[in-house]
Amino acid sequence: MEFAELEIFRAVAREQSVTRAAQALDRVQSNVTTRLKQLEDDLGVALFLRDGRRMTLTPEGQGFLDYAERILALAEEARQSVHAGRPSGTLRVGSMESTAASRLPGPLARFHACWPDVHVQIRTGTTQAIADAVAAHQLDCAAVAYPGDGPAASADLSLLAPGIEGTYLFTEQLMLVFPPGHPEVRTPADVQVRSLAGFARGCTYRQYAQDWLSRPGLPHWNVVEVNSYHAIMACVLAGTSVALLPQSVLELHRDACAVRTMFLRDAHIFMIRRAGYDTAAYRALLREILRDA
Repeated sequence: MEFAELEIFRAVAREQSVTRAAQALDRVQSNVTTRLKQLEDDLGVALFLRDGRRMTLTPEGQGFLDYAERILALAEEARQSVHAGRPSGTLRVGSMESTAASRLPGPLARFHACWPDVHVQIRTGTTQAIADAVAAHQLDCAAVAYPGDGPAASADLSLLAPGIEGTYLFTEQLMLVFPPGHPEVRTPADVQVRSLAGFARGCTYRQYAQDWLSRPGLPHWNVVEVNSYHAIMACVLAGTSVALLPQSVLELHRDACAVRTMFLRDAHIFMIRRAGYDTAAYRALLREILRDA
């Protein structure tokens, strides 16, 4: 078993296609097919179900993928450890959409200017999705919103996933956003629309909004799932939904002055990582983010 075979296996698992995996790895398709067959022969099991051109993992393949992710992540960390004082290699960073839009551009630009040889990969998603990816060795670190209550100093990051630790970055002010012309809101009963625009389940901000809006005796809330803050604002401006947005994101939106807002609560943002993960590239990026906190 070689690292190259594990990288090929992981790429095919992600792309669900030998052709797309070959393109992603800049390899010829026949090489990918051959190395994948060699790996399966070595293990003595089928890792994929072949349905035409589509490749889906078998149960054995899914279990093996977890180990492959861990092995490849540890190998990359080991490569970087021999240059402990100088950022190098690849850094896989997860982030909520809001943080990626309003908080990360400056730090990432400074990091790249200082360390242009580090290959930074960015992946966005809900807090729970990217926390799970960190725990599964698919990401090295991620900026997420703590889903619990209380001060940042007492945050229990194990709520996100086992074996997760992190560093407090900053606190976001979360604003409930209502359509233009909506009457003033003091309680959930004052809200005149019954749809909440937000991201998929696992989004901490969506859960905060649902917890506040869903009170006994009030009509049922419909959640409109979208995949960007532009789409969320479009739903609000169209008068069909309310939403919960960080103040920092509202300040980026040119039509924010048209909506009515109400402060709901603070959200503490952490940079999380697996316990024990520590590379020069990670530390350098963390320093740049904390400079703006």
